Amino acid sequence: MHLLTDQDGQPVTVINQGGSSAILLVCEHASRRLPEKLGTLGLDEAALVAHIAWDPGALAVSRLISESMDAALIQQNFSRLAYDCNRPPEAPDAMPEVSEVYEIPGNRNVSDEARQARIDEIYRPFEGALAREIESRAKAGRRTVIVTMHSFTPVYKGVARDVEIGVLHDEDSRLADEMLARADGRFVVRRNDPYGPADGVTHTLKRHGLENGLVNVMIEIRNDLVRDEVGQARAAGYLSGLLGESLAALG
Repeated sequence: MHLLTDQDGQPVTVINQGGSSAILLVCEHASRRLPEKLGTLGLDEAALVAHIAWDPGALAVSRLISESMDAALIQQNFSRLAYDCNRPPEAPDAMPEVSEVYEIPGNRNVSDEARQARIDEIYRPFEGALAREIESRAKAGRRTVIVTMHSFTPVYKGVARDVEIGVLHDEDSRLADEMLARADGRFVVRRNDPYGPADGVTHTLKRHGLENGLVNVMIEIRNDLVRDEVGQARAAGYLSGLLGESLAALG
């Protein structure tokens, strides 16, 4: 069976592919759009615009950083409710039946064939685009630094979060260490908060960073800080400076 139609368009977009920066930005949760054949997955509009469907503000901040640093950006064009591209196919939450407090009826009892269609038509093209970009840069003798961009909710399961920017890493903490050392107090910045490797959120870092020996980091921004253009510009400006200074320190 096939999942995507011509009306759905492509599952992945590469922006500013020829950018001069070593940074390769990745936004796995850029969109809340669902493939036509999946309908609403049984969810109401409130759920479909909530954080369970995407990372609000993450793409806007990513695009601003892409512009200011002349960095390439790879973005996913479908909701993580269809397939979470920061999860491997074998992960139960790659197509979650429950997310936060929401049940996802359309993700229950998905047939093996339908599951494979989501993997083949959403995850594989995204993963493949990222792999090809890394390979192309390596052949050209270019340095690549993987920076994945996300946002998180101010309140999770009733608990308020005071962290504003999370700097996340798996086994390679080189860039995270430099960024944390340079955090200047304009934002509350913490290591592996509100998530960390134990939460299963570092798939892209491991698959494309660690496996290729590339410096990498994951950035999480509290989404109430990036709800409008003013907040997005403030976060992007701060992170562009922090990334630039940290990369320079790494040499």
